[in-house]
Amino acid sequence: MEMKKLFYIVGVLAVLAIASFNGAYGAGECGKSNPDMEAMKLIPCASAAQDANAPVSSKCCLQVKSLGQNPKCLCAVMLSDTAKYSGVKPEIAITIPKRCNLADRPVGYKCGAYTLP
Repeated sequence: MEMKKLFYIVGVLAVLAIASFNGAYGAGECGKSNPDMEAMKLIPCASAAQDANAPVSSKCCLQVKSLGQNPKCLCAVMLSDTAKYSGVKPEIAITIPKRCNLADRPVGYKCGAYTLP
């Protein structure tokens, strides 16, 4: 009888562990990726996200184009803690897709208090 209880408890714990693991890595704005981790991909955009007059590099535009396929993710990245702590100004960062001349950018998409131009 004790062995059955032990197997039952181990089974329940395994199910709970699997359920919590899947919940922690469920689909969010950027799918299974964390917006703070996605923000690291935008390192080439650092100066352009702080200064509206700074040139936007082709590497930055490539990354923004890729993230821009999912406007929710792009928004989450621009407003992420990583972006904030690295000095990104959301009101300037939101202009990067337009500054990259991305034809398929999500014009008019609401991103917190900001709207993509």
